[in-house]
Amino acid sequence: MGRGDLTNAEWVRLKPHLPKSSCRGGRWVSHRRVINGYLYRNRTGVPWRDLPARFSKWKTVYERHRRWSADGTWDRLFATVLADADAEGRIDWSMVSVDSASCRAHQHSAGARKKPPRVPGKRARPRQHRPDEPLGRSRGGLTSKIHLAGEGGRRPLAVLITPGQWGDAPQLIPVMERIWVGRLDGVRPRTRPDHLGGDKAYSSRRNRRYLRRRQIKHTIPEPRNQRANRQSSGSKGGRPTGFDKTIYKRRNEVERMINGLKNSRAVATRFDKCAYIFHGTVTVASIRLWLRS
Repeated sequence: MGRGDLTNAEWVRLKPHLPKSSCRGGRWVSHRRVINGYLYRNRTGVPWRDLPARFSKWKTVYERHRRWSADGTWDRLFATVLADADAEGRIDWSMVSVDSASCRAHQHSAGARKKPPRVPGKRARPRQHRPDEPLGRSRGGLTSKIHLAGEGGRRPLAVLITPGQWGDAPQLIPVMERIWVGRLDGVRPRTRPDHLGGDKAYSSRRNRRYLRRRQIKHTIPEPRNQRANRQSSGSKGGRPTGFDKTIYKRRNEVERMINGLKNSRAVATRFDKCAYIFHGTVTVASIRLWLRS
């Protein structure tokens, strides 16, 4: 076992949920060996062609990662890992925080084909495909933004990739809609945390109305200009928003979770051209955080 590879305990937890091999000839490379190649590439950020030979041919590792990103295998593995963690009581629902992280996009991540990609072997588009390929232009160059929801144990529950210049407030509802933790005993999946925390960027009437409709308690500070507009409107401005400083201190958990994800250099800097492949890269890093817990 090399540095950063799956341990025996992690492999035992992941192996039952992996897809069955469909080798139609040639030399089959085990899933464990290929996944170790993913983890090595995520951790170091090396080009695919520079993968060490101990992980098999770089083309084999890349193609399986691309195929699993396209057909949703990584998303299903992530959902299964979350279900196992919830069954073991390892998810801290008491405080779920939302935040975003900007990632500088390497120059090699630009130039994706304009023709919509296809899932290998199927007449369908990849699950996480986006026409804009979440690349946003700024003064510093190309950027992408990762919007996430993290539980109290500093591990992600939902991930969303957008262009770097997109705001945080409009993405709160899409991120919350992605929280879906299945139950092994057949009970309805859990989609609501006990409490939600966010910074001033998520303060808007639309977001607060959505959280109240779903009966989700939240702690989001109100910006000074929104407070002034509400007060100037009198009774039409609505009631003052509640704010608990003690609960808000737990927002450091999501910041530390982002630091944990960005320990993977392929996440901190985007090298993937296609959005669905980069989403798979972030999902692999998220799965690793859960396996290590």
